[in-house]
Amino acid sequence: MRDPGISVVICVYTEDRWEDILAAVSSVRAQSCPALETLLVVDHNAALLERLAREYETDAGVRVLANAGPRGLSAGRNTGIAASHGEVIAFLDDDAVAERDWLRRFAEGYADPKVMAVGGRTVPVWASGRRPAWFPEEFDWVVGCTYRGLPPGRVRVRNVLGGNASFRRTAFEAAGGFATGIGRDGDRRPLGCEETELCIRLTRVRPDALLLIDDRAVIHHRVPGPRERFAYFRTRTYAEGLSKALVARSVGAGKGLESERRYTTRVLPAGVARGLRDALLARRGGAGRAGAIVAGVLTAASGYVVGRVRARRGGTTFSVVRIEGERP
Repeated sequence: MRDPGISVVICVYTEDRWEDILAAVSSVRAQSCPALETLLVVDHNAALLERLAREYETDAGVRVLANAGPRGLSAGRNTGIAASHGEVIAFLDDDAVAERDWLRRFAEGYADPKVMAVGGRTVPVWASGRRPAWFPEEFDWVVGCTYRGLPPGRVRVRNVLGGNASFRRTAFEAAGGFATGIGRDGDRRPLGCEETELCIRLTRVRPDALLLIDDRAVIHHRVPGPRERFAYFRTRTYAEGLSKALVARSVGAGKGLESERRYTTRVLPAGVARGLRDALLARRGGAGRAGAIVAGVLTAASGYVVGRVRARRGGTTFSVVRIEGERP
């Protein structure tokens, strides 16, 4: 099997993550299936752009680019896609490191020509050294990681998770790039779901497309101390509701909330039951986890309601751009 050429895009925005950025690039360099290139896309930070350009000026395998669009993660990713040369474009968070076979697992998935996207498993690395006792695994998506409820193995999914994902170039040619106005914008409110909207849009344009998650494609994602606190948990779940409202506006509530219905009706009730059982058995954190699940559902739901109202009033907009760049 011929491995597709894979370009890796890492979007960066702050010098505060300097060591994390270097570690992310090093993990790409160490892949058993070498990347065609690594693109560092800097989000409107001239000092970081200059510093990274100096750091990698003699490294032909790393290119440092400025985000050519509006501020935010989606436009940064689109910049990387347009500048890349690979048949496949993979995305790695700037505060994560990939295991050695990360790209090899992605490449294996593309042996089937119908596969348009392959995602992986993201493992949290807690700043405190251990998971907070109250933090439920069902909500690990709050800190950008794989959460309890996703099926194991290599399986078909509605959408991949953006910090550990790859797409065929032809997916972007068919559906366009990531929608701006949905995803993250530096340290502002932690919105998300841009990859969900893209994946649903892609399968509408290409109904035969297969989207996979392979849990052997592993990255380790750093969770800083402030994100271990309940205040961040509440803010992030509320922002997720806002984001889901935008996705529903773009692709309809049927597809936009298809996976979430199973999650809220099956996965989360089981999590509450486990937490209450652990509390009855005097196990550490059981009541806290049950309470956090309930709180997370309520704050996400309130964010969704507010987001729907804003969308109807025209207070929030987003747009999808066509990707224009060099062919590989």
